[in-house]
Amino acid sequence: MKTLSDIDFKGKRVLLRTDINSDVLNGKVLMSERIKEASITIKELLKKKAKVVVLAHQGTPQKEDFLDLSQHSKLLNKFVKVKFVKDVVGEIAIDEINKIKPGEAILLDNVRFVVDEFHPENPENVLIKVLVPCFDYYINDAFSVSHREQTSIISFPKYLKSCAGRTLEKEVKALEKVSIKSCLYILGGAKPNDNIKLLRGKKVLACGLFGQLCVIAKGKNLGYQNEYLKKESVLSEDILEKLKGKLNNVETPVDFAVNKDGKRIEYTIDEFPIDYRIDDIGEKTIKKYTELIKRAPAIYMKGPAGFTDDKKFSIGTEALLKAVANCKGFTLIGGGHLSDTIERLKINKKKYSHISLSGGALLSYVAGEKLPGLEALGIKRG
Repeated sequence: MKTLSDIDFKGKRVLLRTDINSDVLNGKVLMSERIKEASITIKELLKKKAKVVVLAHQGTPQKEDFLDLSQHSKLLNKFVKVKFVKDVVGEIAIDEINKIKPGEAILLDNVRFVVDEFHPENPENVLIKVLVPCFDYYINDAFSVSHREQTSIISFPKYLKSCAGRTLEKEVKALEKVSIKSCLYILGGAKPNDNIKLLRGKKVLACGLFGQLCVIAKGKNLGYQNEYLKKESVLSEDILEKLKGKLNNVETPVDFAVNKDGKRIEYTIDEFPIDYRIDDIGEKTIKKYTELIKRAPAIYMKGPAGFTDDKKFSIGTEALLKAVANCKGFTLIGGGHLSDTIERLKINKKKYSHISLSGGALLSYVAGEKLPGLEALGIKRG
């Protein structure tokens, strides 16, 4: 993998694809770890006296979070000096690109405002035609978007000398360690199709809504929870069919905590079906899972074990996170809910080997799928 350490960027024009896509609340872009991480590569390039042009996106077309990058620029400037340019491929952008001096950086506007971002196969792609002649190098520092076949991810390496930025480099090196055969997966959250992709022989501890689905797939009726999962479009005959035959290596909860009139009450599996909503795993499951975590040489934890917004039902997630933090093997945490919980519990982040900022790209990599963005850079799996 070619990185920033392999190239002399002094005076060179660099197109840097980064990921500063962040949560938006009432039209306001919130500060994110992605913005902080993005500044690291930009700072290094400026220190090396490169002429840096940052390309990034925010949100999805037709969604409320589909905004320009003016707010991101202000947040980014808390860490590194970057000038915002409200244009991507027009005359304003080209003029600003041509004016950059060594050790300076500009941030172009949302690359997804350009329709050709979604059409890399277009022979007249305007992003390629306009931007490629302006640069000496292309850097991909957006691992979290590298599962997308989009122009800014897969096309520029065909025309420009390319390498990985520090964030992408860090993600790839961390994920190579998760590929080991004896890695233990702790799979929670509410996206069963994502988790099903990972049921390929590895030892799995199932929790969250996914753990409940696995219990149902094994033939147990949970009562009210069955109907709740159907209403939330989590449980279907199709999902159950996909799960059957893939649960040989999957440990499922032996008890659950339910919300009974606002109180946390625990029931063993044998006491189901019952007429209360499940909001967490129970103490017996916590004890069983933490014992298995202690012995694991490597761990990938994805998604919470319960409803973490309510302290009464975040007990399972907290216990598993603390057990993983004390594990002597390599540990990878993925997913925003877990990052938020770690922050709230004030667990030292350094206790985990790596906390990923990626969602879909991380899952695709762990599932053994090819990531077009990595392939474009010539990065092979370790």
